[in-house]
Amino acid sequence: MLKSIDDLILLHPPAVYDFREHHILFGPIADGIPSTPIFEIYPLGFFSIVECLEKHGFRVRIINLASRMLLDRRFDPEKLIASLRPNAFGIDLHWLPHAQGSIAIARLCKRYHPEIPVILGGYTATYFHEELIKYPEIDYILRGDSTEEPLLSLMRYITKQGKTLLTNIPNLTWKEDGCIRVNPLTHVPAKVKYANNYPYIFRHAIKRRNIRGMTPFKGWSYLEWFGSPVIPILTCRGCHNGCIFCGGSKKATERYCNRRVIAVRSADRVVKDILGVKRYTRAPLFIIGDIFHPGEKYGYALLDGLKGIRLKNLVVLELFRPAPEPALARIRESIPNFAFEISPETHDERIRKILGKGYTNIQLEENIRLALEYGAKRVEAFFMIGLPEQTRESVMETVEYCGRLMDRFDRRFVPYIFPYAPFVDPGCTIFEEAEKYGYRIIFRSLEEYISASTSPIWKYSLSYETRWLSRDDIVDCSYRAGMRLNELKFRHGVIDEQTYEQTRRKIELAIEITSIVDDLIKRGEDARLKQRLREMRPHLEILFDSLLNEKIHKEWKKRETLKKILGK
Repeated sequence: MLKSIDDLILLHPPAVYDFREHHILFGPIADGIPSTPIFEIYPLGFFSIVECLEKHGFRVRIINLASRMLLDRRFDPEKLIASLRPNAFGIDLHWLPHAQGSIAIARLCKRYHPEIPVILGGYTATYFHEELIKYPEIDYILRGDSTEEPLLSLMRYITKQGKTLLTNIPNLTWKEDGCIRVNPLTHVPAKVKYANNYPYIFRHAIKRRNIRGMTPFKGWSYLEWFGSPVIPILTCRGCHNGCIFCGGSKKATERYCNRRVIAVRSADRVVKDILGVKRYTRAPLFIIGDIFHPGEKYGYALLDGLKGIRLKNLVVLELFRPAPEPALARIRESIPNFAFEISPETHDERIRKILGKGYTNIQLEENIRLALEYGAKRVEAFFMIGLPEQTRESVMETVEYCGRLMDRFDRRFVPYIFPYAPFVDPGCTIFEEAEKYGYRIIFRSLEEYISASTSPIWKYSLSYETRWLSRDDIVDCSYRAGMRLNELKFRHGVIDEQTYEQTRRKIELAIEITSIVDDLIKRGEDARLKQRLREMRPHLEILFDSLLNEKIHKEWKKRETLKKILGK
C-alpha cells in the first residue's frame, strides 16, 4: 500500500448516499437551514478535530462528499474513496437524517480498504453506539460532544505512537475478538478548548489546497467558502434548557452524553475568533446559542469585547427567550449590524410552556418591538408543526398570529413555519417519554431509520404522529400553513411577487405529487410507482432546495470574491 500523506480523513456523507439515483420528495425538512435535504453542512466538530490533531503532529483532511456530489453530478465518491490512503477514516453521524449515508460511506471505505479503521462520532452515533458497533464496517465509535482528545489518543493507538491502550481511551466503543467493549463516557470537559479557530482553518484549507473538499454546502462555490452566507461561531456545548423536542437539550445530553453542565468557551476566545474571521471576510456571523445562556456576566463580557473591534460583519444572534431592554441597548452599542432569531414554536402559550419555553406572547411581541427600535436588521421567528396538544386548527391559528405580527411590525420581521421533520431526536424527552406527551414513535431501531430515509415522499419518513395529528394531518397542515403564510408574507411586502409565485407553485406541485404517490402506495402498485417517480424527477428537483418557505433570506449578504476577501 502507498504511504499515507493523511493520518485521518474526515468524510461528511449526504443524508441519503445514492440520492442522485433515488426519486424522493424530501419535503420541507431543510427549509429552515442553508443546506438542502441532503444536509451537506458538516458539523463544527470537524474544525476542532483538525485543530487538535494537527497541533499534535497529525495530518487531517476534510472531504465534504455531500457537497461535492451536489455540485457535480459527474463526481464519483466511490472512485475518490478507493484512491485515498489515510491511516484512518472518520465519518460523522451527528444528526439522525445521516444514518443511511454514514453507513453507506463506511461500507465503501471498508470495501476498498478493509485494513483501514473506520471511526464514527456525533450525537446519533453516541445514542445508537451499541447498535452501530455491530456493523462490520465500523471499528470504533467515539461518544459524547467533545471527542477531540479521545480521538487524539485513538489516533496514537492506530499509528502506534507510544503505549496507548484501547481500554484506557475514554468514551470509546470498540470490538475485540468479536466482543463489544464499551469504555466509560468520562471525558466531558467543562470548558471548550478547541472550537472555530477560523484563521487556522482558513490557512489549513489554502495550505492543503482543499477549499473544494471543505466547501460546506451547495450554495457556496469555492470562492464563497470565504464569503456568504453565514459563518457559525460556537459559544458553548450543552444546554441549560429543557426543551422536550430537542436532542441537544439538558435532559437529552445528560442521558446519552453524560453532560450535566454546559461547557463554555471563554468570551475572550470567542471575540478573538470573531476578530480572526473579520480579517478574512465580511461574511455574516451566526453566534450559536444565546450569548446570555452561560450567564449575564458572560454575555456582557462578550459584548464588551466586540465593542472595540469595529466589526462590519452582520452578526446574527440567537435568543432562547426574549432579551431584556438593557441587553438590547448593549448589543446596539457593541455590534453595528445585528439581527435576531427566536423560536416561539407556537402562538399558544400553553403549548409553548409544555415545550419548556415559559415566556408569553406579550413578552415576545415587546421583544420584537424593542429589537426593531434598537436597529435590528432582521428579526426571524420560527414556528413548528407537530407539537404536543397542537391540532389542525391550532396550526392555522399560529399562521394567522404571524399575520398579526406582520401587521404590527415592518418588513424586518420575518416568520417561518416548518413541520417537526423528519425524525424526533433520539434522547429528547418526547422520544423517551412519548406516551406521556401524546406521541407515537414509529421507528425505534437504527435500521428502521435507515429504511425510512429513502421513502418516496416525506410522509413515510416521519418518525412519529401525535394524539392530535396523524402523519397525514402533519403533511396536510404543513402544505396549508405554508400556502397561507406565503400569502401573508406577500401581502405585507416581506417577499416579492416572484418569490410568492415560486413558493405557491412549489406547494401546489408537492400536493399533487403527494397525492399521486400516496394513491399508488395504497394500491400496492410498486412497478407503476417507480415509473411515475422517474417521470416526475424534473418536478422533484424543483422541490429539492425548499418547499414551504423562501430560502432567499438565508443569504444574509451579497457574495464576495476570494480576490476581494484576501485584499489582492
